[in-house]
Amino acid sequence: MSKVMVVYWSGSGNTEKMAEAVAKGAREKGAEVECKSVSNASVDDLAACDAVALGSPAMGAEVIEEGEMEPFFSSALPKLSGRRVALFGSYDWGDGEWLRTWADRVKDGGAVLVDSVKAHLEPDDSALAECAALGAKLAG
Repeated sequence: MSKVMVVYWSGSGNTEKMAEAVAKGAREKGAEVECKSVSNASVDDLAACDAVALGSPAMGAEVIEEGEMEPFFSSALPKLSGRRVALFGSYDWGDGEWLRTWADRVKDGGAVLVDSVKAHLEPDDSALAECAALGAKLAG
């Protein structure tokens, strides 16, 4: 059984809903899953995981949340090398540039990017289904 860690930052609850859907999809695929807000997660938590899903909304000039998620991600990136990683988040403006930039950083850091999912504002049923499929793909 694979171990999956889902770590997210959410201000309005949109990315949290997505995180819960990712976790549900991974559990349904048989993975052991931990789902944590980034404020309750430690980079050391990643050591015992086979795969990691990271979630953040687009902030500012299309970047991941800078107060907690960015420092966590920057510290975690060396530990993600060779691991399966999935990304997800919601946005209000732009076209998802923050997620593409984040994906490039994951790949440049040596991780294996499984896939990513973005939702415009509040995730609808279709976006949540994509998140569940992302979790299943990550666990598989």
